[in-house]
Amino acid sequence: MSDSSGTQPELQHSKHEEAGAANDEYGTLIEFIRAQKRSTGDEEGNDGSKIVKKRSLLTPWKTREVRVNKEGEEETVAAKVPASWLETDMTHGISESDVAKRRQQFGYNELESPHENLIIKFFGFFKGPILYTMELAVALAGGLRDWIDFGVIIAILLLNAFVGWYQEKQAGDIVAQLKAGIALRSTIVRDGQEHEVEARELVPGDIVIVEDGKTIPCDGRLLADYDDKDMSQANAIREKMEASKHKGAGEDEDDDAGVDKGPAIIACDQSAITGESLAVDKHIGDTVFYTTGCKRGKAYILCTDIAKQTFVGRTAALVLGGNEKGHFQKVMDSIGTALLVLVVVFTLIFWIGGFFRNTGIATPKDNNLLVYTLIFLIIGVPVGLPCVTTTTMAVGAAYLAKRQAIVQKLTAIESLAGVDILCSDKTGTLTANKLSIHEPFVSEGVDVNFMMAVAALASSHNVKSLDPIDKVTISTLKDYPGAIEELGAGWKTHKFTPFDPVSKRITAEVEKDGKQYVAAKGAPNAILKLCNPDQETAATYRKVAGDFASRGFRSLGVAINENGQWKLLGLLPMFDPPRSDTAATIAEAQTLGVGVKMLTGDAVAIAKETCKMLALGTKVYDSQRLIGSGGMAGSAIHDFVEAADGFAEVFPEHKYQVVEMLQNRGHLTAMTGDGVNDAPSLKKADCGIAVEGASDAARSAADVVFLDEGLSTIITSIKVARQIFHRMKAYIQYRISLCLHLEVYLVLTILILDEVIRVDLIVFLALFADVATIAIAYDNAPHARQPVEWQLPKIWIISTILGLLLAAGTWIIRGTLFLNNGGIIQNFGNTQEILYLEVALTENWLIFVTRLGGGESDITLPSWQLVGAVLAVDALATIFCLFGWLSGAPNRNPITAPHGGWTDIVTVVRVWAYSIGVTVVIALVYFILNRIPALDRLGRRQRSVKNEMLEDFMQSIQRLTIIHEKAEEGKPDVYSIQQRLEVEDE
Repeated sequence: MSDSSGTQPELQHSKHEEAGAANDEYGTLIEFIRAQKRSTGDEEGNDGSKIVKKRSLLTPWKTREVRVNKEGEEETVAAKVPASWLETDMTHGISESDVAKRRQQFGYNELESPHENLIIKFFGFFKGPILYTMELAVALAGGLRDWIDFGVIIAILLLNAFVGWYQEKQAGDIVAQLKAGIALRSTIVRDGQEHEVEARELVPGDIVIVEDGKTIPCDGRLLADYDDKDMSQANAIREKMEASKHKGAGEDEDDDAGVDKGPAIIACDQSAITGESLAVDKHIGDTVFYTTGCKRGKAYILCTDIAKQTFVGRTAALVLGGNEKGHFQKVMDSIGTALLVLVVVFTLIFWIGGFFRNTGIATPKDNNLLVYTLIFLIIGVPVGLPCVTTTTMAVGAAYLAKRQAIVQKLTAIESLAGVDILCSDKTGTLTANKLSIHEPFVSEGVDVNFMMAVAALASSHNVKSLDPIDKVTISTLKDYPGAIEELGAGWKTHKFTPFDPVSKRITAEVEKDGKQYVAAKGAPNAILKLCNPDQETAATYRKVAGDFASRGFRSLGVAINENGQWKLLGLLPMFDPPRSDTAATIAEAQTLGVGVKMLTGDAVAIAKETCKMLALGTKVYDSQRLIGSGGMAGSAIHDFVEAADGFAEVFPEHKYQVVEMLQNRGHLTAMTGDGVNDAPSLKKADCGIAVEGASDAARSAADVVFLDEGLSTIITSIKVARQIFHRMKAYIQYRISLCLHLEVYLVLTILILDEVIRVDLIVFLALFADVATIAIAYDNAPHARQPVEWQLPKIWIISTILGLLLAAGTWIIRGTLFLNNGGIIQNFGNTQEILYLEVALTENWLIFVTRLGGGESDITLPSWQLVGAVLAVDALATIFCLFGWLSGAPNRNPITAPHGGWTDIVTVVRVWAYSIGVTVVIALVYFILNRIPALDRLGRRQRSVKNEMLEDFMQSIQRLTIIHEKAEEGKPDVYSIQQRLEVEDE
């Protein structure tokens, strides 16, 4: 192990020591230089970086270590726990008075998650090109002293910000509540008493009690067995270990090689970190790791490191951080920028036209260039766009949270909606993660009930700490009543010998009716050698065992010794059965256009057998050819990955590579994972999914965390994500059309008639459009039958056509007002209010057209929330038109506002009927546009796209990199992410 000053000087020093005394001086000089650097607070890292001590401006009496890399960027160095803190009395623990001090320095025992200040988040809803434009409109209204519009525009901004902030906060609260419900709890010793606390409350130096079935809440050192309160046994074991070390001193071996560590105290499942499928025995003094599970035993451990300083925490830190904009945010920014450009273009047009017409810049009051500019700032950018999209995603995230799916980033919903390949783990996702015994094989003349009874006798009787094999053996007895009856016939166990990795069997010395027996179960070959049956029986046994293996079953041989003679009873085939709903779920995923690839650490035979049961396809291969081996070209490996139904015997680095290759081919990929080593691949995937029971590191790296088992939750989430996407796409088409509608209409009326719809009416149009369509977040949206995507060119084309049709409809009704009979006016009416009503009705009803989805999904009826919101706004617009509340009578011109600005009821009915006709025409055009194949292909993502030259080049570079990453002799080669982490850690 190297110290913090790096390994290179030490290597140089050792080489010079071999050369003689002069080199001793050289080594002393290096140590002197190091000491000088430490005295100044600076130290060189092994990568050319410098470690400096910095003082905080707020707390100058404290310092923190910072690594300054070669680019001059600062990285915080994890603080080390003082050695004195780790000298805790096991039976007393630390005192409560020490907790605050230690927590102040190291924080809570939890991985960092971004916590945003609610006030800062609220003000974040006032940022962006769209909102900056509305804020400019506020300033312009204030400059024109139009205080009513000034106040209403501010109210619109505040309303949108508050609604978006509240919806996002509400979704966040639901997620936080779910996370709190699954918080780990641990038993600790403090002030001589055992307490159960949340795992986040631990501090370095705490004494923690771990036992079977519990998750280890920190990195720690195993002190003693729980029953060894006075540590007499632990101290005796330590003395033996010291003696063994002294005895083996001088040998060129690891310090722990050949050391007698005594019996294992506990066993830990470290598969999430190391990939080991079997539980690892832990002895006195061994290190246990954060988030691993205790599978056997009960013991005291000393907390040496909490979450952020643990191996898991450091791994998680590598894949966290970064504020890169998501794809959804980029789409929103591009739409907002494009609309802003249109506003500038139309503004230039009417300003140039105004100069030719001698229109005043600030006079007259209602018809000047600044007023026209204010109108275009209000109508040209959809101020409610960020609010409605945020609300839609937040409502969807809250809905998913109620179905045990925690969305950690709202933008992940968009990615999930477009996923076309799901790389799924097998154990616990496709299968139940519970061993099950298939139909057993029994030797000739043997009763199956007797064999099951013998298998149960050769199992641990400690029901609190059964290993999976013993557990499934005993739980299967319920299907064999005869075996239960046999066990109740007076069997007694005298001695039980647990699984021995040398003999590969479990044995129990038992007695019945005064006769002595030995029951055994274990590896098929080990049991066969033990019994040594005749050739015919052995051949049959081997054939059956081979058949079980080819089908992916793990077999256990069962035998019994009676009167000194071993008798072969049969075989128990075990497997992890698929979940009852998995086959139907996979079929449903395929109908949704999502291909499922199974990635598992199990053997190929087991993977293929599972695929057969699930009708998933049996093109399952081992992962040997995925990383750097074999002579396959890069494009061939990409073809291989894309065509495969799954891979077996995979490690986390294989998952990462599969995701990367699928993304290179243009696929949007979702990846499931649960271990620490899955964090990089979860971060790499377009949508990383941490499944039920995942480690903290995997949860931190994932976009979505599932609290429920199985694949069905994932498919449900994809459907919900597509529904949310449908709502957002409908709203965006609707809102772009509205902007273009009034921009086109008003720029023409300014140039031709030198008139506009008044500012106060425009403000209410903008307000009502946003208020009504916030309800789109609660609409009964269908889910698309295929993966969805924005297709921005198609959206712009359709929205432009719809906007032009709306503008034409408004121009027609304006044109009829020039007719001698008043056109649409039956008796009397106000031109401004009539135009306002027609614009309000046709724009509000457009949302019912765009929500149809263009044939990519089924048609559903709108929700009562959406219908109610639109009808409420329509009713207000109608009342405004009828009574002329916004006409300003009697201050208005009696010619343009006759009868005090009122409009007769017949005219209003005509406007309604006309607006319905316009909406029907627009719906027909929308239906036709969405059935044009060329338009439907426009802007679609290119999937399964080959770039053979680039793929071959990258594969060659990867092979070259692996060759150059071979380590020095005697050290491990750096092939994988996991190995890289371990080497760097050393």
